[in-house]
Amino acid sequence: QVQLVESGGGLVQARGSLRLSCAASDRTFSTRAMGWFRQAPGKEREFVAAISWSGGITNYADSVKGRFTISRDSDKNTVYLELNSLKPEDTAVYYCAATRLGSPTSAVSAYKYWGQGTQVTVSS
Repeated sequence: QVQLVESGGGLVQARGSLRLSCAASDRTFSTRAMGWFRQAPGKEREFVAAISWSGGITNYADSVKGRFTISRDSDKNTVYLELNSLKPEDTAVYYCAATRLGSPTSAVSAYKYWGQGTQVTVSS
């Protein structure tokens, strides 16, 4: 069973920055693509970013491209999401997820393991 624990959320003003972290308990972390998703109140969960097992390939939603950066540290079993130039519409609960695949897919159904989420609130 893979356990994922997110941290780093909080309240920030528009145009500010945050760094989210996701620590994984799984020894097979280095073989899995990892993703970040978010869910705002009353909306469906949506893809934000994903990174391949090697870290060499990344995939971003159009809405965050150029502002967010996903990275991973296999030595620490941790994946990160750097959020820059934040906007009020980025407000959501952000979830880390792990897939059994090696490629950074945006499909929610491909992700088997999920963290508990961390709240990001951006004030205008």
